Amino acid sequence: MNPARNLTSNIGRRSFLQLASGAAIAATSLRPGWAADEPLRMGSILSVTGPAAFLGEDMKAGLQLAVDEINAGGGINGRKIAWTFYDAESQTQKALSATRRLISQDKVELIVSGGNMSGIALAMAPMAESAGIPFISSEGALAIVTPVTERKWVFKSTVDDEDVLERIADYLAKKSIKKVALIADTSGFGQGAVTQMKTVGPRRNLDVSYESFDPADTDMMPQLTRIRDGGAEAIICWTVTPAGVVFLKQAQLLGLDSRTLIHSYGFVSSHYMTLAGDAAKPLLLASLKFPVGDQLPDSDPLKAGILRLFRSYQERFNRAASLYAAESYDAAMLAKQALGKVGGDVSRLPEGMEQIKGFAGMSGVFNFSADRHSGLSKADIVLINWRDGRFNLADYE
Repeated sequence: MNPARNLTSNIGRRSFLQLASGAAIAATSLRPGWAADEPLRMGSILSVTGPAAFLGEDMKAGLQLAVDEINAGGGINGRKIAWTFYDAESQTQKALSATRRLISQDKVELIVSGGNMSGIALAMAPMAESAGIPFISSEGALAIVTPVTERKWVFKSTVDDEDVLERIADYLAKKSIKKVALIADTSGFGQGAVTQMKTVGPRRNLDVSYESFDPADTDMMPQLTRIRDGGAEAIICWTVTPAGVVFLKQAQLLGLDSRTLIHSYGFVSSHYMTLAGDAAKPLLLASLKFPVGDQLPDSDPLKAGILRLFRSYQERFNRAASLYAAESYDAAMLAKQALGKVGGDVSRLPEGMEQIKGFAGMSGVFNFSADRHSGLSKADIVLINWRDGRFNLADYE
């Protein structure tokens, strides 16, 4: 990979001091035109070290594959991508410093992926918005792209936590389960789900109790004991951290594995399933379709693309592709789709994104609009389990 961090350009940008003072930030329509042979400067921030590293490594690989495929195909409207990547180290402040560098020094024209942690992407979004630089997040929290009136330049390639909770609610209704506990970590990802469940729960006539934990916690017995004694029939855990393994093992110790246990899409990791061992056997995960792409019916519009990415990723990196690689791959491909709709004019990328309809990516079928900057829906979510050393489709309808 050649990050091309020191590219110079004849496209003027405001310095970071101007950004900080708020001077002339949104004047994107005044940017000069670009030459056909000038590279498209794309920046990415992911965490490939620290607690979120297992996500970041896969997401970085997914982006690398997408960039290489785009460049091999001639680029975007004839412009090859010059990709700059920084490691946030799972720390928000380091991510913000890197975002400033992307904007003021590297002079990127768009940012794809935001630290592989919702809290980081939430902090990056206002900076991209103020600078008038398109930001396609591969992180989950709905608040990254809402309210849309304040996020003209921000989109995301993942499903909304509200839709995931609605899909879980569909399953609970099928099983006649009404009493539910949501145990979520204190990160932006976890607390975003709490906010959405406080809307979804009453709407779906669910009796919901709430517990929280720190992402670094190694003991959840007090919270799980309260959940056990409260009589919840289903327990939903919301985290991307190893604490989710602690949840499974301690739930098993308390006999809660006889109840319905559900993890969100942020925990769809073969590494975590292996760490959990037998405690993962009763678990359901609300996931996008990618991990079970080979088990989808041939009529599913995603299947052929997923199988192709399975092969190319395995050949390139000598390991199986994860859901997180698919999410970042989609983010780059969405940028390509959007720019193709507006003649490659980056200043019109939001307009191009809002025109994307029925685009079958790796994570789902994307449909954006002027009032919706996350393109997936409940229809893209399935329930899966872990059996025989792999994820398996558990509930397709």
